[in-house]
Amino acid sequence: MYQGLSKEAKFAGSRNDWREHFANLFATGGIHPDLSNIANKIATSERLSIEDGLFLFRYPNLNSIGQLADMIKQSRFGDNAFFNHNVHVNQTNICVLACKFCAFRRSPKEKDAYAMSVEDYLAEVGRYADFVDEVHSVGGLHPKWKVEHYEKLFSMCKSKFPSLQIKALTAVEIKHLATQSDLTVEEILSRLHSAGLDSLPGGGAEILDDEIRDVICRGKESSQEYLDIHHTAHKLGIPTNCTMLFGTIENSSHRVKHLLSLRDLQEKSEGFQCFVPYPYLPDLSRLPQAQLASGSEILRVIAVSRIMLDNIPHIKAYRMNIGDGIAELALRYGADDIDGTVQQESIMHLAGSTTPLTHNLDDLSRLIRGAGCIPIQRNTRYTKFTEYDVPEPIHKRLPMAL
Repeated sequence: MYQGLSKEAKFAGSRNDWREHFANLFATGGIHPDLSNIANKIATSERLSIEDGLFLFRYPNLNSIGQLADMIKQSRFGDNAFFNHNVHVNQTNICVLACKFCAFRRSPKEKDAYAMSVEDYLAEVGRYADFVDEVHSVGGLHPKWKVEHYEKLFSMCKSKFPSLQIKALTAVEIKHLATQSDLTVEEILSRLHSAGLDSLPGGGAEILDDEIRDVICRGKESSQEYLDIHHTAHKLGIPTNCTMLFGTIENSSHRVKHLLSLRDLQEKSEGFQCFVPYPYLPDLSRLPQAQLASGSEILRVIAVSRIMLDNIPHIKAYRMNIGDGIAELALRYGADDIDGTVQQESIMHLAGSTTPLTHNLDDLSRLIRGAGCIPIQRNTRYTKFTEYDVPEPIHKRLPMAL
């Protein structure tokens, strides 16, 4: 039975008449003539093609691409930029796979391998539960855990912390649990949803091209399996994010096809709430042939994603991966979300991220205001929004000498 998402969740804080707003902005000028054909397609609800996407990736003037993406973002959200108060708790780093780009994975025999018991997990979440509203949990493919382990984990977490949203498990983790438990993907998702799983974070898409996947993450789910698992979640009323890892061995054509695959699924299921593109971080992983992405390339990918993905509401500048400086810039290149407080994070930091983990709500709000945007604190499902007022700094006057 197709439950789907509510109308409120589908729009996720976006104007439903955003194309009209964009058409008005476009009419006032400011778009480079080279991009007018693409802008006109957007204004008239014509879908952009593979050729349009390739043109955007190859067009030399990044600022013009960013300006177009920002106009779309402005049309959908005005000056609003979103964040939430979350914590990442990775339940295990033990994994039966060994993806070349992953610095997080450990074999069971390695000294720093770990697998949290349910009690340990709850204790870790409990350190933050009084002031966060979301726990984000992904991890390795544990060789022994089955669906019952996660049912217990989620149900006890909900029982102990009923106000927390649980955003957990990537598509390959769902596939692994289905295999381990001898159940279908739909049965796994239905049982986990009943136990307390609220949404899927969307990681693991990498590049949706099986030749690329065979090099960088052999053994993971196929491109079609990733899409099918998310489609099943959407049918059950479970919203998800979707992602793209770029800067490994793919080219622009792979990136555009990836975006169009997500756009096509969204047309059917309307369950993707946010797209999260992030560059490969090479420091402690095993992919020497990776091309790596410059700051300009990161901004271009975010901007092109905003332009191409007309039916996915939010584009995230994932600051845990790209850093605060580029995340702030990205809010003017089409991104409208910077994720959240995070508090602790292992996967990106083991791969080389140096983004601070000490940011609180005030820090995130100041980052957003630094981009000229309005900080809006959201919930996991993008159905509750509150403008966040940054407290004014206290300036103490030094006593004057008499």
